[in-house]
Amino acid sequence: MILSGLEIKKHIGKEIIIEPFEEKHLNPNSYNLRLHNELLIYEEEILDMKKPNRTKLLVIPEDGLVLEPGKLYLGRTLEYTKTDNFVPMLEGRSSVGRLGVYIHVTAGFGDVGFSGYWTLEIQCVQPVRIYPGIQICQIYYHSIAGDYVKYSSGKYQNNTGIQPSLLYKDFENK
Repeated sequence: MILSGLEIKKHIGKEIIIEPFEEKHLNPNSYNLRLHNELLIYEEEILDMKKPNRTKLLVIPEDGLVLEPGKLYLGRTLEYTKTDNFVPMLEGRSSVGRLGVYIHVTAGFGDVGFSGYWTLEIQCVQPVRIYPGIQICQIYYHSIAGDYVKYSSGKYQNNTGIQPSLLYKDFENK
């Protein structure tokens, strides 16, 4: 079951942490998260799953940055979130999607117990200008049934910035 906006508000400061929280970003069944002013792009021509891939930092100026089709931009939310007893999910806002901007390739599913900033895997269909602080996506919450183990992966838990893929760590542990 998905929590309503009013139910999300009831759990703010308890099982649901969103910092900073602004009530005006609350929707009927989600909360809008904003885009930070930094992006990462991969510098490698070919990405290798078994090793760290070099990235380059881009700063989105106040007058915007034009995204190019065929590139992957890693961004992050301005808001820090932490969730207990619910499963957080992330989706793009329909107004952003209608401009041909995807905010995640496959990673819109969060784990119960996740805390940190959400890394966004941004792509676009045609060139589009984006701006820092734009309400780019929305977080919503599912209730969870049954016993569970909280997310505690060392790869992405409690991150403080944009997280490029850390898949190579899975190969190190084999």
